[in-house]
Amino acid sequence: MTEQPGGLVLNLECTIEAPPERVFRLLTDPAELVTWWGPRGFTTPEAELNLSEGGAYRLSMQPPDGDLFHLAGEFFEIDPPHRLVYTFRWEEPTPDDRETVVTLTLKTVGDATQLTLSQGEFATEERLALHRDGWTESFEKLAYAAQSGM
Repeated sequence: MTEQPGGLVLNLECTIEAPPERVFRLLTDPAELVTWWGPRGFTTPEAELNLSEGGAYRLSMQPPDGDLFHLAGEFFEIDPPHRLVYTFRWEEPTPDDRETVVTLTLKTVGDATQLTLSQGEFATEERLALHRDGWTESFEKLAYAAQSGM
């Protein structure tokens, strides 16, 4: 996992030992998404996705010790298995939350996938750091799910 500088835009990159088609399916199939989404200890009881440009999604997230919360957004671009662009907003936002845009790019590297994430722009460094930690742990879970499902 590497992080690139970018002000209040989060940029992460990781390599997943699975082909892009498998990784893209894990990112977009609700039954697959709920197996890995969220930081360590979190579960995703529900995932609703209308995987079409302009289509909406909504995820329910359950922290280990806390109340269920939700995030939602709309898809801007869907190019399987290469690119996915969508908005990201908390349904119960804190004052420092704002809607951001997530861009996920998948590139074949040998037998693996290089997954690049860009998300922003964040209102504060604290919100960027929260998302950095969440995505980093989520990508670790994604890598495990990609390998265990092959």
